[in-house]
Amino acid sequence: MLTENLVAAFAPHEEIARPLLPYACDTDDGSHDIAHILRVFSNAMRIAAKEGGDLKLLAAAVLLHDCVAVEKNSPLRAQASRLAADKARTVLEGLGWPADEIGAVAHAIEAHSFSANIRPETLEAKILQDADRLDAIGMVGAARCFYVGGRMASGLYDPFDPKAERRPLDDKAYSLDHFPVKLFKLADGFQTGEGRRIARERHDRLQQFYDLFLDEI
Repeated sequence: MLTENLVAAFAPHEEIARPLLPYACDTDDGSHDIAHILRVFSNAMRIAAKEGGDLKLLAAAVLLHDCVAVEKNSPLRAQASRLAADKARTVLEGLGWPADEIGAVAHAIEAHSFSANIRPETLEAKILQDADRLDAIGMVGAARCFYVGGRMASGLYDPFDPKAERRPLDDKAYSLDHFPVKLFKLADGFQTGEGRRIARERHDRLQQFYDLFLDEI
């Protein structure tokens, strides 16, 4: 439900957020809910404060980057960002945005996804990609990993070989396997200087979580 408190959370871009929030997320996936949008917005604004960029375009791209919900185990997963970009175009056209701004927002959305493997060509696209990936590492990234694993009916870990030393990694079967399969690789692919700096901090936290988890089991 759209509330003034929610709109205010996107300050100083409330006038961009107000018409776009109804489209921001339409899912019961707690790893891609409005809290995720808010975290990505915070990350994006933090990076932009150091790197620059068009904040109007960036705010719109953040708000609409997950406007089409596709489950992690869906065969359409690799197309999720393209589908979201297409929907964003339609939404922004309906609001009367100029064609060049719509194209810039759509490109940032399409290029943000790890699965899409599209090179971000603009500063706003680079910032959105970094801001979204920051939410996949660190403590929040660990929490989201296990949340999604539960949603997909995965086990926490293989009790007989949790580090996959004698078997192939399988992050569909075990959530802990997703750390070496994907999460530990994310910090190497950041696009901006500030994004890379924050990513190094969060990667270290993610590694610490993994090590402490293994110690406890």
